[in-house]
Amino acid sequence: MLTAGRALMILGIALLAMKLAESGPVSTWAWGWVLAPFGLAVLWWALADKMGLTQRRAMDKMEAKKADRRNRNLEALGLGPKRDVKARRDSRFPAGAADKHVLRDPTAAGDDRSRR
Repeated sequence: MLTAGRALMILGIALLAMKLAESGPVSTWAWGWVLAPFGLAVLWWALADKMGLTQRRAMDKMEAKKADRRNRNLEALGLGPKRDVKARRDSRFPAGAADKHVLRDPTAAGDDRSRR
């Protein structure tokens, strides 16, 4: 992922290489202009840390990992979203049985079995 800080570093490296190789119009530029992208990158990273962008990105990555891990575990237990698709494909179930199947709580009030 190319962020503003990385883009400024790439620009700074390119300008520095052109200045040291004395090629193109950069060879006549003052050193301050050539090194300015490095200073701007440092400034950007400092502002990004102050605003919490770095921490927010890290938290988003962790949340995505947690969601992926949870989905993998649910699939391994047979409780994931693909469960209904697998049940529809299974020849033991008639067409549409997976849609009509509802689990009922036997301890729920109003259940016929609770009156016996």
